[in-house]
Amino acid sequence: MPAPQEFLAAAAPGTRVVVRYRIEDGLTDALGELVACTADACTIRTRRSDVVIPLPLVVAAKQVPPPPPRRRPAGHALPEP
Repeated sequence: MPAPQEFLAAAAPGTRVVVRYRIEDGLTDALGELVACTADACTIRTRRSDVVIPLPLVVAAKQVPPPPPRRRPAGHALPEP
């Protein structure tokens, strides 16, 4: 099994991934599209922003399936044809 850094380096931009990495108080995750991966860091586009993660802080990474379709709020009907 490849190290998480090797997986990120080999993954194509646009691949949906989850990356667990170290922060000051422990660990956190970034879930989103892989934008880029250099020798030093990877960039993940989450729903909120682009997150740049130094590769030495990455402890796990894997590809994940596409997000489920968004639901329509209750009471909002589809337009009639």
